[in-house]
Amino acid sequence: MTSPRIAFLDIDGTILDHGKAVAASTIAAIRGARAAGHLVYLCTGRAAGAIPPEVSAIGFDGAVTNGGAYATSGEETVVAATMPRAAVQRLMAYFEERGLLFFLQTDAAVHASPQVQRKFGVMLRRWESAHGEPDEPQTAPQGVPRTRDLTELDLDRVAKAVFLGEAVDTVARAQEELGDRFHVVPGSMPLPGGSNGEIGMHGTTKGSAIASVLDHLGLDRSVAIGVGDSWNDVEMFQVCGTGIAMGNAAPELKTLADETTTSVREDGVWNAFVRHGLVAV
Repeated sequence: MTSPRIAFLDIDGTILDHGKAVAASTIAAIRGARAAGHLVYLCTGRAAGAIPPEVSAIGFDGAVTNGGAYATSGEETVVAATMPRAAVQRLMAYFEERGLLFFLQTDAAVHASPQVQRKFGVMLRRWESAHGEPDEPQTAPQGVPRTRDLTELDLDRVAKAVFLGEAVDTVARAQEELGDRFHVVPGSMPLPGGSNGEIGMHGTTKGSAIASVLDHLGLDRSVAIGVGDSWNDVEMFQVCGTGIAMGNAAPELKTLADETTTSVREDGVWNAFVRHGLVAV
C-alpha cells in the first residue's frame, strides 16, 4: 500500500451528476480508498442538512460543509465559523435593496422566503423547459432546494449566503461592493440569464477548513488531495498538496488546479484515485 492519503471531494459535479446520479465507480473509489487505509472527506458548499442521503450513505471520515464554515472529523466538530449577526443583516439589506433572490444557510438547513422559493421554482422550470437535461455534466444541484421559511432563521447561526440576479454582472458588482468583508465567488446554478453567487466571510473557504482538519489530524498538506469542479474549490486546490479539477469544470478553473481528471460521467473520481494510488485497478 502507498502511504496513507486524505482526499477531499466536492459533491455537485464531482460525486453527483445533475444533483441525482452517483456513478458506481465513485462509490467503489471512496469505499475502496477507505478500506485501504486512506481518509475521504466531503468538501461541499452545501449545508450539512442538505447533503443527499445517497451521498452520505457512501460513507466518509468527515465533512467540510457550507463552503468551509463548518467541518467535522468523525463525530468531532473542527470548524464552526458562523457569520456575525451584523454581517448577516448587512447582506440581507444588500439583497433586498437590489431586488436579488437569496438563500441563507445554517449548518442544518437552507432558508428562504416563500416568495423567493416560488420565483426560483419558476426560473428553474423555465430553464428546464428550454434545455431539458443537457448532455454535459451539471455542476450545480438540480431542482428547487428544500428550504425552511426565512422567518424561522436564527441570525446567529448563518454560515453562508447564495444569491441570484437578472443582470450578468450581479456577482461582479457584489464582489466590488461587498469585497471589503466578504468572500464572494460565482455560483453555478442553471438559470436563464443573469448570474448567481455564493458569499462567506473573508478567510472562510473550503481551503481554510481543510487546513484546520489537517492540523487537527496532524497531517501535512502534501498528503491531501482535493477534487472539485466549481469556483468555491479554488482555495481547496491551493491548500491541498494535489488539486484536481474534474473534466467538466470550466476551462479557466482547470488552469488553477494541478491536474485534471475525467468528468463526473467518465469516472472522474475513480480515475483520480487510481492515478494517485488510493485504489488499485
